[in-house]
Amino acid sequence: MEEQNETTKPLRTFVDVQNEAIQVLQTVYDPEIPVNIYELGLIYEVNVSNDLNIEIIMSLTSPFCPAAQSMPAEIKEKLSAMEGVKDVEVKVVFDPTWTQDMMSESAKLQLGFM
Repeated sequence: MEEQNETTKPLRTFVDVQNEAIQVLQTVYDPEIPVNIYELGLIYEVNVSNDLNIEIIMSLTSPFCPAAQSMPAEIKEKLSAMEGVKDVEVKVVFDPTWTQDMMSESAKLQLGFM
């Protein structure tokens, strides 16, 4: 456990950063769907290195999604603003292909699929 005195803050672990990154991702929405991208199942992986670099592996609902350029840029900007984060890389992949089965139960309920 890290020692702490009045002038220092405890070091953030990669788990702390990963949990905060997921919270940040829940503030990003596909412009055509009123559910955040995390609940939609568009985020496949949130990887954080010991150096607090973040790698996001994600997909889009379609390769022709109008937010294909803006959404990864928004994610990178928001995650880069997190305390202690050094670098953010957002990789958009289409394998596996996103399907509605990847949505959380909450997202399915919100969109009327349940």
